[in-house]
Parts: sequence; C-alpha cells; structure tokens
Amino acid sequence: MSLVNTFIKSPKSGTPKWKVWAIRYATLQTKRNHVFLDGAPNDNGPSRLDYYTWALQSEDRTIIVDTGCRKEIAQRRGRTYLRDPIDALSSLGIQASDVKDVVITHLHYDHAGNIDKYPSAQFHLQDREMQFATGRMMCSGPLFTGAFEQEDILKMVRNVFAKNVNFIDGISQIAPGVNVFRIGGHTPGMQAVQVWTDRGWLVLSSDAAHLYENINSCRPFHIVANIDEMIDGWKNVKQMASSLDHIIPGHDPLVMEQYPLADSSFEGIVSLHLPPKFSALTN
Repeated sequence: MSLVNTFIKSPKSGTPKWKVWAIRYATLQTKRNHVFLDGAPNDNGPSRLDYYTWALQSEDRTIIVDTGCRKEIAQRRGRTYLRDPIDALSSLGIQASDVKDVVITHLHYDHAGNIDKYPSAQFHLQDREMQFATGRMMCSGPLFTGAFEQEDILKMVRNVFAKNVNFIDGISQIAPGVNVFRIGGHTPGMQAVQVWTDRGWLVLSSDAAHLYENINSCRPFHIVANIDEMIDGWKNVKQMASSLDHIIPGHDPLVMEQYPLADSSFEGIVSLHLPPKFSALTN
C-alpha cells in the first residue's frame, strides 16, 4: 500500500497529542570521509555523530523508541558514553520497568542494546528486521554483522519465544497518534515513527537518515543494505511529516541545538514537540 494513501493528514477527532523527547546518550568525533557512502573525497574535515533514544508520552501512555546501548559496548566501539539512557528516562518521570511499548526501529547495537531493561514491554519490530538479523546475511562477515551485537539479537529472539514481540509488515498503528512504517535502506527492516503532536505530524526517522545532510544533499550514509530504498525512504519520510521542520534524523548533533531543553537541568534531553529554533532541511 502506498504511503501517500496511508498517511492521514488530519487524524481522527480526539487523537491524543504526544510529547516527544530526544535523549542523547553518547557521541562520536569522526571525519566526514567516514560518514558518507561516497567517502567525501573532497572533504576530510571533522564530523560528529550523536546517539539518541526517544520517549513519547500522552496523558495516559508512554512509548519508548529504541533502547540505546550499554556503556561497555559504546566504549569498546570507541564512542563517548555520556549517560545511561535508562537512567536518563527517570529525569522525565519514566521507569523502564513500567513501560509497556517499545518500538525498535532496527536491531543495530546502538538502538537495541538495553531491551532486557524493559521487562514489561512489548517490542514493535518489522518482520524483515528479525529475518535479516537472524538470516543468511549474518554469515557474510562484518559488512553486515559489524553493527549488530550477537547478545542483543539473542535477547530479542528470547522475547519472540516469550510472545513479547509485535511483528509488523510495512505500516502499523502502535497507539492513536503513533504509527510506524518500514523504510528499509539502512537495514531491510528499518522503520520510522510518525507521532501526532501539538505542532503536527513529527517523524522520527531514526537511521533512515543519520544526518540532515543525507537528505539535503542526497548522500547516503556509509552503512546501507539497499541504496534505492534509502533514497526512496527520504521521500517517504517527507510525505509522513507535516513539514521539513517535523523530520528528526537519527544521529545529527544539530538536534541538540535546534530544540529547547526539556528542563534547564536536563542536559542532553530536548523537547521535539516544541517548534525548532531554526530549520535544518532545505529541500
């Protein structure tokens, strides 16, 4: 089914408006030729990637999008670990042990590393992602396996057998005002999240676009399973968002500059349901 036909510009009357927070838990100083698929041949300058999880709240429900990774994994992979994303949730009054719904956008180590910290949750995951992470391509070496942690995948398999996984094939409503849709590209089961807020439809693209520049310059990130799907995915993200100012990439440090802090004491937690201070997408 076409995303254009599925996207509801005006949600049903009474649809709750969600608050959405981005929680930065790690960062990486790198170079531009390590970020883009083309290797940025004429630009070897510095670049930074930030690592996020996201929290969604309505008046009576909480949904977590992605679970981050553990400190030891971040350090082993050369990332600067800023905070435990589970501990950071408590600043927002959220206890991971009480959360009933967790969307996993894809199963890479930095998005699915703490699922055991959510013992009461149902995990919402695309069929193709589970198939990919446990299928034949995991026999192909580090090109595909490098961004996965085996133990994270095993934990998700255990949740499958415990009937704690809601498998999705394409598009699904997680709650009134919260929809997920498969993008593909970065991984076959890469999915984005569409959230109804006071300012309209917000789209958490996660790693459908690591950076605003991926979309602005049509330059894929260097970890990609299907380039065609990644580029088409940017078009789909635009369709599902109320405007370009409603698209949130998965690793861009500009997000921390664009949006207001959730509270003056909450360093590294910003409110995405509030308007950005400036625009980062231009096309």
